[in-house]
Amino acid sequence: MALDLSKVKNRLESLKTTNTKAKHMWKPNKGKNVIRIIPYKFQPDNPFVELLFHYGINNKTYLSPSTFNRPDPIVELSNKLKKSGDKEEWKEGRKLEPKMRVYVPILVRGAESEGVKYWGMGKQVYQEILSIISDPDYGDITDVRTGRDLVVEFKTPEETGKSWGESTIRCKPNQSVAFDPSDAAVKDAVKNQVDILTFWPELSYDELAKVMDEWLNAPAEGASPDSAGAVPSDDDEEAPAARAPIAAAKAAAASKPATAPASATIEASSTPAPKPSAQAVADEFDELFNSKG
Repeated sequence: MALDLSKVKNRLESLKTTNTKAKHMWKPNKGKNVIRIIPYKFQPDNPFVELLFHYGINNKTYLSPSTFNRPDPIVELSNKLKKSGDKEEWKEGRKLEPKMRVYVPILVRGAESEGVKYWGMGKQVYQEILSIISDPDYGDITDVRTGRDLVVEFKTPEETGKSWGESTIRCKPNQSVAFDPSDAAVKDAVKNQVDILTFWPELSYDELAKVMDEWLNAPAEGASPDSAGAVPSDDDEEAPAARAPIAAAKAAAASKPATAPASATIEASSTPAPKPSAQAVADEFDELFNSKG
């Protein structure tokens, strides 16, 4: 049998994407971590990017088109099951709902030279940060000139006595610049941020429907709750989420309802560098975030 070079090339590209993603993602280490949220180049008015994911489909993670208010066959199946009137089917429908994960670009204090990282968080931590921003005593902590650093303290599952870790957030009282604008390396890293969506390409409706059909018709032998995938928790630990296919789901997949898909909207919600003049700093940041390209 001849070697399928197209599959080899596809696998190589997949590995490259995985390596790039790992390089740009950030998880808090045990203990205290100091970070600074910075503006997101591709959405300057709001650094928080809300994405909806399907976890554990064929043991993979898929970006849901409903993130962008586009039809999603898995969401349609979920809605159909929840409307069936059967309690067990309703439960399976709930399991098929996409889960929200929020990403925000940050600089890690003491490691600014490593460039911009993306911190993925769950709803609880996200709400906690939004509460800080909405507090008039703190205001816009993401402002590159007058924002504030965050202290993220992470406790491991062993420390919490649970099956997952926990993060607590504290906002530093002093305002500071996000980085020294005269530091060319950090400035370039901030200016040339990677689009977070490149790590999870959106499949077309038909492509995702094919993935769903393959998953629903896969043999159930050897399946276990953990093998179905995992949903990251608020502090990037993984919590098992069983999603075994059921006969009712297979039957429901045969027809596509006219139900509108679920939608998601993006809500609006330290160590200071050597101090140049206030006007010089303002000019540097204006040039960085207002320039084209």
